[in-house]
Amino acid sequence: MREWFAGSMISVSIAAAVGAVLPLSNTRTSAQAPAASIAPPAPAQALKTPWGEPDLQGIWTDEFDTPFQRPAKYANQEFFTEEQREELDKERATLLGRRATERELIGAYNIAVFMSTKHTGARTSLIADPPNGRIPPLTPEGQKAIGADREFRLALLQSTNTCKNKAAQCSGGRYDPTPSPRRTELPPRYNIQGINRHDGPEDGTLSDRCLTGGLPEFGAFAGGSFRRIVQTPGGISIFYDVGQGQGWQRNIVMTGSAHLPASIRQWYGDSRGRWEGDTLVIDVTNFSPKTDYQGSRENLHLVERWTRTGPSTLEYAVTIEDSTVWTRPWTVKQEFTKQSEQENRIYYEPRCLEGNYAFPSLMHAARIEDLDSARGRGPDPATKDNVSLLVDVSNPVVRDAP
Repeated sequence: MREWFAGSMISVSIAAAVGAVLPLSNTRTSAQAPAASIAPPAPAQALKTPWGEPDLQGIWTDEFDTPFQRPAKYANQEFFTEEQREELDKERATLLGRRATERELIGAYNIAVFMSTKHTGARTSLIADPPNGRIPPLTPEGQKAIGADREFRLALLQSTNTCKNKAAQCSGGRYDPTPSPRRTELPPRYNIQGINRHDGPEDGTLSDRCLTGGLPEFGAFAGGSFRRIVQTPGGISIFYDVGQGQGWQRNIVMTGSAHLPASIRQWYGDSRGRWEGDTLVIDVTNFSPKTDYQGSRENLHLVERWTRTGPSTLEYAVTIEDSTVWTRPWTVKQEFTKQSEQENRIYYEPRCLEGNYAFPSLMHAARIEDLDSARGRGPDPATKDNVSLLVDVSNPVVRDAP
């Protein structure tokens, strides 16, 4: 199943499961005013747990569509004006009535039907710092690592029609009718995206293998995600409902103890939390080199801040740092809205079928193609492109426009 679809279709199914209700109108009076959707703070006692801690519990989701990076035309404008939000909502609404494109039909899904369409958010970008709302430049080391990954993927495409026809998916590569000698090599780093072969499970995307992208998590592409926060005296757990069965849970250590030794690496990192006033601050380190966020792997460092801003609103801010990848730390902000516990009392667990059923079938088909080619009954599998559509659509590094 196409990875790009995982973020959109699941938002429809999960929304039905958890009973999310999207708002129909939101207003903005100034381009630099605070978010209009933030409710006035409730009395302090209403936002505390029975044991006296700030109460962050509940099911939360981001109900707005906000570009990850700020489109250049908005420069340093942090918030949309009311008129800009209305215009963007009108543009987005036209997508609901359009016909599926040929490419969408080839991919088996009509985006106009299955993709969630949210109202425009208050912010012009989720990135709040740097002031231009853009990811900081890569360091030379970061450029080298990401470039090596891309060079390897392009090498495995070189003998396909994708490169012969100079398609966008082969941008930066070249056509050579001879299959690349690198086809039998291991990737420069642990593969997460999917490459043009099926020699083993690790050649597939994370979603194909029922694995998730992990932290930081800002919502599936064009769809969204849900997180459920549960607190006990001295403990906090957050369950992330994302993708098609790729949901996961993290437990926040609140004992004041130090991080795990550097030799111990975890898929979701090691989360150590503390309270700073009414804000939960979580320091996350010790990521596995098998995880990846925008090119950052085992050196990724996150500082998260969760603050209850009203009866139904929760602000999330995370500072992202990796001196081997970016030239400076950067910060993302999101506002979450509380969902009804009563309407969500029944939860239908999403199941990941790609990794359980589809992926073994892909592997089996690849072995048949190898055998047919060896017997002269079919083309060399290296000349067939079975991945570039996935890479092109499902793995955008950033979303620049709402």
